[in-house]
Parts: sequence; C-alpha cells; structure tokens
Amino acid sequence: MYHHIQICPKVCILTFLQYPNHVASEHPLDLPETTLIHARKIVSKAFLKRWYIHSYTIFTQTLKHCPPGIKLEIGSGGGFFKIHYPEIKTSDILTLPDLDFQLDAQQLPFQNRSLAGIVMLNVFHHIPNPGLFLNEANRCLKVHGKLCMIEPANTWFSRFIYKRFHHEPFDEKGPLQIAAGRPLSHSNQALAYIYFIREKKRLSEFCPQLKITKINYYSPLGYLISGGLSKPALLPSFMFPVIRFLEFLLTPLHKYLALFYIIELEAVNT
Repeated sequence: MYHHIQICPKVCILTFLQYPNHVASEHPLDLPETTLIHARKIVSKAFLKRWYIHSYTIFTQTLKHCPPGIKLEIGSGGGFFKIHYPEIKTSDILTLPDLDFQLDAQQLPFQNRSLAGIVMLNVFHHIPNPGLFLNEANRCLKVHGKLCMIEPANTWFSRFIYKRFHHEPFDEKGPLQIAAGRPLSHSNQALAYIYFIREKKRLSEFCPQLKITKINYYSPLGYLISGGLSKPALLPSFMFPVIRFLEFLLTPLHKYLALFYIIELEAVNT
C-alpha cells in the first residue's frame, strides 16, 4: 500500500536525500525545532487551542462521510488532531517526533485509490507546486474519498490583515507555483483562492476526478482574537463561544470579512 517508505515507531522516514533543499534551508521557520515550539504555543494559548479544536471538528465531520480506509493529515506539524481523531495518520515534510509518515505532498507514497480522506490545516499555501499535490490526491483517493482543507481566504478584510500584519506573502494575482526548497518560509497565502476560485476552470486539467463540493467562508474573528502564534490573545478563552456566536451573526458578511476558507473536494468517477 505504501511505496518507498519506512514505518518506524516514532516517525516514518522517506529517503530524505530526495529533498536536499529542505535540509539545506537555514531559515528558522524551516527548522523542526521551530515547529515544536509552535506546537507548545498552540496548546499553551487557550484561545488559540480552542480555535484549533473547532477547526478539527470540521475535519472530523468531513471524515465521517468518507469511505472506509486510511485517513491522512498532511502537514500535521505542531497540531494535535490525532488526540481528537486517533485513527488519523499524521504526516509532515519535516523530521518530527510521533509522526506516522514523513512525506512530500507532491509525491504521496500510497497506491492508487488507497486513501479514504485527506485533511490539511494551513498547509496548501506552502506546497511549491499545488497542482502536483492535487494530481497526487486525485490518484490516491478512493471514489467518494474527500480532501478537506482550511486555508487563508481572499476577502476585503483578509487582504487588509494578511498584507499588513502577517509575515507570509498574500498575492492573489500570483502564479500557480511558489519557490521550492523551504517548506515553511516559502508560501503564498492566496494559493487556495488562485486554484479553487480564480483558476477553477483549469482544475480538471490536473485532477479530473476531483470535484469541488464546498467552499465556505470561515472564522473572521476567532483566529485574529487568538493572537495566532506570535501575539497575545485579545480575549480570555472562555469568550470563545461568544466569538463563535458573533461570527454566526456575521455570516451574511463573511464574504467580506472571513480570514479562511473551508474547501472540500471529492473523488468521483469520470
């Protein structure tokens, strides 16, 4: 079922010599140690942790409607989805403890039609050639298998926030690819918009059996109030349900205010 992969108790190791640029990267964001620091921040910042937990419930609901089989999280990194969904197989491109697989999303080590579902949280915009990944997802997913991702949205408010207050670039007019070699420090937060909205008609060119079933706007306030990984939270965690209710009231304005998309694709017969 797996190709060219070694499964170990702590981490599953692809031949890392295939990705020398990832080893050579000197940017702090690309170091495994930085991801481990982020993992500690996520669980120690109570409001941010609640935002992650709520996002994980979205993935859980998607996976309930997948066929039986392997369910994979790509870019598990500093997250903790496995605590809430123990049957998920975790993965990352970095060498991190307690992963099920170390892999490159552009070269998935799975047989055709062997995955029931794939989830990813803020990962798509770091993949150098997302078209390659989508082609791999198209190849690996079973019929009616689902790919669900949460990604930065392109709205009036998100452009204002991301372009002024976030270290990652947001170029909604950018190309379909980003520079390779640095798995976290290279990115374009607008890649989900580019692929699934701006260039939606071209999707069938590189993944003809993947059909978009959902693009919802998500979280205009929650992540921002959490302070993310670099700022203190603006409110205590017990206010999270209040913020969620306020976000619900703002639903008619989400297309202007949301910071994220929930994007779901399904593998179908063609």
